[in-house]
Amino acid sequence: MKRHVLTILCTALLCGHAAAGTEDVVPSCYDPRLGVASAPASAELFVLVDQTTVFDPVLQQQVADNVRPFMTAGNAFSILTFSAFSQGRYAQVLSAGTIEPGIPAALRDDISKPLLGKFDACEKRQPQIAMGAIGAALRAAFGGSSADLAKSDVMASFKSISARVRKSPAREKVVLIASDMLENSSITSFYASKGTAVRQIDAGRELKLAGDNDMFGDFGGAKVYVVGTGLLAEDAKKSNKYRDPKTMRALAEFWNGYFRKSQATLVELGQPALLNGIRNVR
Repeated sequence: MKRHVLTILCTALLCGHAAAGTEDVVPSCYDPRLGVASAPASAELFVLVDQTTVFDPVLQQQVADNVRPFMTAGNAFSILTFSAFSQGRYAQVLSAGTIEPGIPAALRDDISKPLLGKFDACEKRQPQIAMGAIGAALRAAFGGSSADLAKSDVMASFKSISARVRKSPAREKVVLIASDMLENSSITSFYASKGTAVRQIDAGRELKLAGDNDMFGDFGGAKVYVVGTGLLAEDAKKSNKYRDPKTMRALAEFWNGYFRKSQATLVELGQPALLNGIRNVR
């Protein structure tokens, strides 16, 4: 993948520091000597990258562009990948952290100026550190994608990841998914013959299959946005590929139902790109 992709989120100094499974990549600014504890994040953004979907640079950049506005004080983030359980490609956390909220004005007068100066300088660095870690994680996630994986356990992955989203202490939860949203597992397949096109599914029947196989999760009331719906491998080279409106409408109906039954609200299903940017929850 070309190295210029996602440069807005990744400085040369910081690109190499997001290792798989890393948690709290943003060092805390709350020195115990301050006598003040950090408040929990008020919002958390979860970015889920499907490594069975190959994204072109434009769609990769759209994911990055929708992450950056969230990198402000009081927000947390988690970058995860998912793929095909049957082929040893499990969901994993690539990077996570929190940009801490500031010290309330009413408490600042009780803290020494040297400590406050160190805190303020540290707090100014946190968004840059977060963006560097996120950029590295997204590069790794998109760089590890492959169209050669025969299966894509989309629903099983969502169910697994939803537990992490639900347990977040943040008041507001936003999930940004980069995926073609095309299930292709032992439960069902959304592909037409030979996997060369998306078939027109019966949303009601597919939702029943999902329920019968215990595939619904619990996202704890999160808002969900998707980039890449219906994207096929050849779309990376031919972005103007025709998509049958009835087929895409059926996909949208299914995923609206799926997330509703999984305690989430599907705000926008990009087909493949989002027409509206993600709104910061605060």
